Amino acid sequence: MLRLIADSGSTKTDWTLLVTTNPMMSFEVLATFKTQGITPIHQSPADIRQILCNELLPQLSTFPRAKLANSMILDNDLMQHIELYFYGSGCTPAHVPVMKQVLSEVMSPKSVEVYSDLMAAARSLCQHEAGIACILGTGANSCLYDGNDIVKNTPALGYILGDEGSGSVLGRLFLNAIFKNPKLETLRDEYLTEAKLTQADIIRKVYSEPMANRFLATTSTFIIKHLENPVIRQMVIDNFRHFFRSNTEPYGRKDLPVHFVGSMAFHYRPQLEEAARQEGYTIGHTLQSPMEGLITYHSQA
Repeated sequence: MLRLIADSGSTKTDWTLLVTTNPMMSFEVLATFKTQGITPIHQSPADIRQILCNELLPQLSTFPRAKLANSMILDNDLMQHIELYFYGSGCTPAHVPVMKQVLSEVMSPKSVEVYSDLMAAARSLCQHEAGIACILGTGANSCLYDGNDIVKNTPALGYILGDEGSGSVLGRLFLNAIFKNPKLETLRDEYLTEAKLTQADIIRKVYSEPMANRFLATTSTFIIKHLENPVIRQMVIDNFRHFFRSNTEPYGRKDLPVHFVGSMAFHYRPQLEEAARQEGYTIGHTLQSPMEGLITYHSQA
Protein backbone atom coordinates (compact mmCIF):
# COMPACT_ATOMS: atom_id res chain seq x y z
CA MET A 1 0.00 0.00 0.00
CA LEU A 2 1.25 3.48 -0.87
CA ARG A 3 0.38 6.91 0.49
CA LEU A 4 1.47 10.15 -1.16
CA ILE A 5 1.41 13.30 1.00
CA ALA A 6 1.64 16.80 -0.48
CA ASP A 7 2.34 19.94 1.52
CA SER A 8 1.91 22.85 -0.85
CA GLY A 9 2.53 26.57 -0.51
CA SER A 10 2.70 29.41 -2.99
CA THR A 11 6.34 28.79 -3.96
CA LYS A 12 6.90 25.02 -3.62
CA THR A 13 5.23 21.70 -2.92
CA ASP A 14 6.88 18.95 -0.89
CA TRP A 15 5.75 15.40 -1.72
CA THR A 16 6.48 12.32 0.39
CA LEU A 17 5.70 8.78 -0.73
CA LEU A 18 5.06 6.24 2.04
CA VAL A 19 4.89 2.45 1.71
CA THR A 20 3.90 -0.51 3.84
CA THR A 21 4.06 -4.21 3.01
CA ASN A 22 1.38 -5.05 5.57
CA PRO A 23 -1.86 -3.06 6.00
CA MET A 24 -1.65 -3.75 9.75
CA MET A 25 1.83 -2.19 10.07
CA SER A 26 3.00 1.43 9.99
CA PHE A 27 4.23 3.09 6.80
CA GLU A 28 7.82 4.06 5.98
CA VAL A 29 9.18 6.86 3.78
CA LEU A 30 9.94 5.53 0.31
CA ALA A 31 10.80 8.68 -1.65
CA THR A 32 10.49 12.47 -1.61
CA PHE A 33 9.85 14.88 -4.46
CA LYS A 34 9.55 18.63 -5.00
CA THR A 35 7.56 20.70 -7.47
CA GLN A 36 6.61 24.34 -7.69
CA GLY A 37 3.77 25.55 -5.52
CA ILE A 38 0.18 24.62 -6.29
CA THR A 39 -2.51 27.00 -5.04
CA PRO A 40 -5.98 26.61 -6.60
CA ILE A 41 -7.03 30.04 -5.39
CA HIS A 42 -4.40 31.64 -7.67
CA GLN A 43 -3.86 29.02 -10.41
CA SER A 44 -6.25 27.69 -13.01
CA PRO A 45 -6.95 23.95 -13.37
CA ALA A 46 -4.89 24.03 -16.57
CA ASP A 47 -1.91 25.50 -14.71
CA ILE A 48 -2.16 22.84 -12.01
CA ARG A 49 -2.39 20.06 -14.60
CA GLN A 50 0.76 21.36 -16.26
CA ILE A 51 2.71 21.31 -12.98
CA LEU A 52 1.57 17.78 -12.18
CA CYS A 53 2.29 16.47 -15.67
CA ASN A 54 5.61 18.23 -16.21
CA GLU A 55 7.08 18.09 -12.72
CA LEU A 56 5.54 15.41 -10.50
CA LEU A 57 4.63 12.52 -12.81
CA PRO A 58 8.12 12.31 -14.37
CA GLN A 59 9.65 12.02 -10.89
CA LEU A 60 7.17 9.33 -9.87
CA SER A 61 7.84 7.37 -13.06
CA THR A 62 11.63 7.42 -12.73
CA PHE A 63 12.30 6.89 -9.02
CA PRO A 64 14.02 3.50 -8.37
CA ARG A 65 11.31 0.82 -8.45
CA ALA A 66 13.80 -1.49 -6.73
CA LYS A 67 12.65 0.20 -3.52
CA LEU A 68 9.35 -1.63 -4.00
CA ALA A 69 11.02 -5.02 -4.30
CA ASN A 70 9.84 -6.17 -0.89
CA SER A 71 6.27 -5.09 -1.45
CA MET A 72 3.45 -6.53 -3.50
CA ILE A 73 3.40 -3.43 -5.74
CA LEU A 74 5.34 -4.59 -8.78
CA ASP A 75 3.19 -3.62 -11.75
CA ASN A 76 3.74 -0.54 -13.88
CA ASP A 77 0.59 1.32 -12.85
CA LEU A 78 1.93 2.78 -9.63
CA MET A 79 -0.82 5.35 -9.21
CA GLN A 80 -3.63 2.83 -8.79
CA HIS A 81 -2.04 1.80 -5.48
CA ILE A 82 -1.65 5.33 -4.10
CA GLU A 83 -3.83 7.00 -1.48
CA LEU A 84 -3.24 10.71 -2.09
CA TYR A 85 -3.48 13.37 0.66
CA PHE A 86 -3.04 16.93 -0.59
CA TYR A 87 -2.69 19.84 1.86
CA GLY A 88 -2.35 23.33 0.46
CA SER A 89 -2.73 27.05 0.89
CA GLY A 90 -5.71 28.26 -1.06
CA CYS A 91 -7.56 24.96 -0.58
CA THR A 92 -10.68 26.68 0.72
CA PRO A 93 -13.99 24.78 0.81
CA ALA A 94 -14.88 26.37 -2.53
CA HIS A 95 -11.64 25.21 -4.16
CA VAL A 96 -11.39 21.68 -2.71
CA PRO A 97 -13.71 20.09 -5.36
CA VAL A 98 -11.68 21.65 -8.19
CA MET A 99 -8.41 20.45 -6.69
CA LYS A 100 -9.75 16.93 -6.16
CA GLN A 101 -11.00 16.77 -9.74
CA VAL A 102 -7.67 17.86 -11.23
CA LEU A 103 -5.67 15.44 -9.06
CA SER A 104 -8.03 12.59 -9.93
CA GLU A 105 -7.96 13.29 -13.67
CA VAL A 106 -4.20 13.69 -13.96
CA MET A 107 -2.99 11.06 -11.50
CA SER A 108 -5.84 8.51 -11.22
CA PRO A 109 -4.92 7.51 -7.65
CA LYS A 110 -6.71 4.87 -5.62
CA SER A 111 -8.22 7.70 -3.55
CA VAL A 112 -7.68 11.43 -3.11
CA GLU A 113 -8.37 13.79 -0.23
CA VAL A 114 -7.72 17.56 -0.20
CA TYR A 115 -7.34 19.73 2.89
CA SER A 116 -6.26 23.26 3.80
CA ASP A 117 -2.81 24.20 5.06
CA LEU A 118 -4.45 24.86 8.42
CA MET A 119 -5.57 21.22 8.63
CA ALA A 120 -2.00 20.26 7.75
CA ALA A 121 -0.80 22.28 10.72
CA ALA A 122 -3.44 20.81 13.04
CA ARG A 123 -2.74 17.19 12.12
CA SER A 124 1.01 17.69 12.04
CA LEU A 125 1.22 19.42 15.40
CA CYS A 126 -1.60 17.83 17.41
CA GLN A 127 -1.94 14.40 15.76
CA HIS A 128 -5.10 13.02 17.45
CA GLU A 129 -4.97 15.22 20.57
CA ALA A 130 -6.89 18.44 21.21
CA GLY A 131 -4.88 21.65 20.96
CA ILE A 132 -4.49 25.05 19.38
CA ALA A 133 -2.58 24.82 16.09
CA CYS A 134 -1.00 27.91 14.55
CA ILE A 135 0.87 28.91 11.41
CA LEU A 136 3.46 31.66 11.77
CA GLY A 137 5.39 32.34 8.59
CA THR A 138 5.05 35.09 6.01
CA GLY A 139 1.39 35.04 7.04
CA ALA A 140 -0.38 33.77 10.15
CA ASN A 141 -3.38 31.62 11.01
CA SER A 142 -4.71 29.55 13.90
CA CYS A 143 -7.41 27.08 14.84
CA LEU A 144 -8.90 25.16 17.73
CA TYR A 145 -8.57 21.43 16.98
CA ASP A 146 -10.45 18.71 18.88
CA GLY A 147 -8.20 15.82 17.80
CA ASN A 148 -10.19 15.11 14.65
CA ASP A 149 -11.60 18.35 13.26
CA ILE A 150 -11.02 22.08 13.26
CA VAL A 151 -13.84 23.39 15.44
CA LYS A 152 -12.97 27.10 15.52
CA ASN A 153 -10.87 29.46 13.40
CA THR A 154 -10.14 33.13 14.02
CA PRO A 155 -10.04 34.81 10.57
CA ALA A 156 -6.45 35.66 9.59
CA LEU A 157 -7.56 38.62 7.36
CA GLY A 158 -4.19 39.02 5.62
CA TYR A 159 -1.23 41.27 6.34
CA ILE A 160 -3.14 44.57 5.98
CA LEU A 161 -6.06 43.78 8.27
CA GLY A 162 -4.56 40.97 10.33
CA ASP A 163 -1.75 38.37 10.26
CA GLU A 164 -0.48 39.46 13.67
CA GLY A 165 2.70 37.60 14.62
CA SER A 166 3.67 36.98 10.99
CA GLY A 167 6.86 37.89 9.16
CA SER A 168 5.05 40.40 6.98
CA VAL A 169 3.60 42.26 9.96
CA LEU A 170 6.95 42.20 11.76
CA GLY A 171 8.51 43.68 8.62
CA ARG A 172 5.93 46.46 8.57
CA LEU A 173 6.61 47.26 12.24
CA PHE A 174 10.36 47.17 11.67
CA LEU A 175 10.36 49.50 8.66
CA ASN A 176 8.04 51.92 10.41
CA ALA A 177 10.34 51.97 13.45
CA ILE A 178 13.66 52.48 11.68
CA PHE A 179 12.32 55.52 9.84
CA LYS A 180 10.48 57.08 12.78
CA ASN A 181 12.43 56.14 15.91
CA PRO A 182 15.57 58.31 16.34
CA LYS A 183 17.13 55.56 18.48
CA LEU A 184 17.21 53.30 15.42
CA GLU A 185 18.92 55.63 12.92
CA THR A 186 22.16 53.62 12.94
CA LEU A 187 20.21 50.41 12.46
CA ARG A 188 18.24 52.01 9.64
CA ASP A 189 21.43 52.96 7.78
CA GLU A 190 22.84 49.47 8.30
CA TYR A 191 19.68 47.86 6.95
CA LEU A 192 19.47 50.10 3.88
CA THR A 193 23.11 49.41 3.09
CA GLU A 194 22.80 45.65 3.54
CA ALA A 195 19.53 45.43 1.61
CA LYS A 196 20.79 47.85 -1.06
CA LEU A 197 17.59 49.86 -0.81
CA THR A 198 16.54 53.47 -0.33
CA GLN A 199 13.44 54.77 1.40
CA ALA A 200 11.95 55.40 -2.05
CA ASP A 201 12.68 51.77 -3.05
CA ILE A 202 10.85 50.51 0.02
CA ILE A 203 7.81 52.71 -0.63
CA ARG A 204 7.69 51.43 -4.21
CA LYS A 205 7.97 47.77 -3.21
CA VAL A 206 5.23 48.09 -0.61
CA TYR A 207 2.75 50.25 -2.51
CA SER A 208 3.42 49.70 -6.21
CA GLU A 209 4.84 46.20 -6.69
CA PRO A 210 3.09 42.83 -6.22
CA MET A 211 3.68 40.53 -3.24
CA ALA A 212 4.35 43.32 -0.74
CA ASN A 213 3.80 40.83 2.08
CA ARG A 214 6.73 38.71 0.88
CA PHE A 215 8.98 41.74 0.66
CA LEU A 216 8.07 42.81 4.19
CA ALA A 217 8.82 39.32 5.46
CA THR A 218 12.34 39.40 3.97
CA THR A 219 13.34 41.89 6.68
CA SER A 220 13.33 38.98 9.12
CA THR A 221 16.79 37.88 7.97
CA PHE A 222 18.11 41.24 9.19
CA ILE A 223 15.95 41.46 12.30
CA ILE A 224 17.03 38.08 13.67
CA LYS A 225 20.66 39.21 13.63
CA HIS A 226 19.86 42.24 15.80
CA LEU A 227 17.81 40.78 18.62
CA GLU A 228 20.37 42.11 21.10
CA ASN A 229 18.88 45.53 20.41
CA PRO A 230 16.22 45.93 23.14
CA VAL A 231 13.86 47.86 20.86
CA ILE A 232 14.00 45.16 18.17
CA ARG A 233 13.67 42.30 20.66
CA GLN A 234 10.64 43.92 22.27
CA MET A 235 9.12 44.51 18.85
CA VAL A 236 9.31 40.78 18.09
CA ILE A 237 7.80 39.85 21.47
CA ASP A 238 5.00 42.42 21.11
CA ASN A 239 4.20 41.12 17.62
CA PHE A 240 3.71 37.64 19.09
CA ARG A 241 1.73 38.98 22.06
CA HIS A 242 -0.59 40.69 19.60
CA PHE A 243 -1.02 37.33 17.86
CA PHE A 244 -2.11 35.64 21.10
CA ARG A 245 -4.48 38.45 22.02
CA SER A 246 -6.12 38.68 18.60
CA ASN A 247 -6.09 35.08 17.42
CA THR A 248 -5.97 32.54 20.25
CA GLU A 249 -7.76 34.52 22.98
CA PRO A 250 -11.15 34.08 21.24
CA TYR A 251 -10.90 30.30 21.75
CA GLY A 252 -10.97 30.72 25.53
CA ARG A 253 -8.78 27.63 25.99
CA LYS A 254 -5.66 28.60 27.90
CA ASP A 255 -5.74 25.09 29.35
CA LEU A 256 -4.61 23.67 25.97
CA PRO A 257 -1.05 23.78 24.61
CA VAL A 258 -0.46 26.09 21.66
CA HIS A 259 1.53 24.49 18.83
CA PHE A 260 3.23 26.28 15.95
CA VAL A 261 4.50 25.55 12.47
CA GLY A 262 6.38 28.02 10.27
CA SER A 263 9.62 29.93 9.99
CA MET A 264 8.70 32.74 12.39
CA ALA A 265 7.82 30.37 15.23
CA PHE A 266 10.80 28.12 14.53
CA HIS A 267 13.49 30.81 14.35
CA TYR A 268 12.08 33.11 17.05
CA ARG A 269 11.09 30.43 19.55
CA PRO A 270 12.67 32.17 22.62
CA GLN A 271 10.75 35.36 21.92
CA LEU A 272 7.58 33.38 21.17
CA GLU A 273 7.90 31.57 24.49
CA GLU A 274 8.35 34.88 26.32
CA ALA A 275 5.23 36.30 24.65
CA ALA A 276 3.28 33.15 25.53
CA ARG A 277 4.41 33.35 29.16
CA GLN A 278 3.28 36.97 29.40
CA GLU A 279 -0.10 36.11 27.88
CA GLY A 280 -0.64 32.99 29.99
CA TYR A 281 -0.15 30.27 27.36
CA THR A 282 1.99 27.13 27.21
CA ILE A 283 3.92 26.41 24.01
CA GLY A 284 3.81 22.83 22.74
CA HIS A 285 5.47 21.64 19.53
CA THR A 286 7.25 24.02 17.16
CA LEU A 287 8.05 22.81 13.64
CA GLN A 288 9.55 24.62 10.69
CA SER A 289 7.48 22.57 8.23
CA PRO A 290 4.35 20.44 8.73
CA MET A 291 5.67 17.52 6.64
CA GLU A 292 7.47 15.84 9.55
CA GLY A 293 4.27 15.66 11.58
CA LEU A 294 2.16 14.71 8.55
CA ILE A 295 4.42 11.72 7.92
CA THR A 296 3.82 10.60 11.50
CA TYR A 297 0.07 11.17 11.16
CA HIS A 298 -0.24 9.21 7.90
CA SER A 299 2.22 6.47 8.85
CA GLN A 300 -0.30 4.92 11.20
CA ALA A 301 -1.97 1.81 9.85
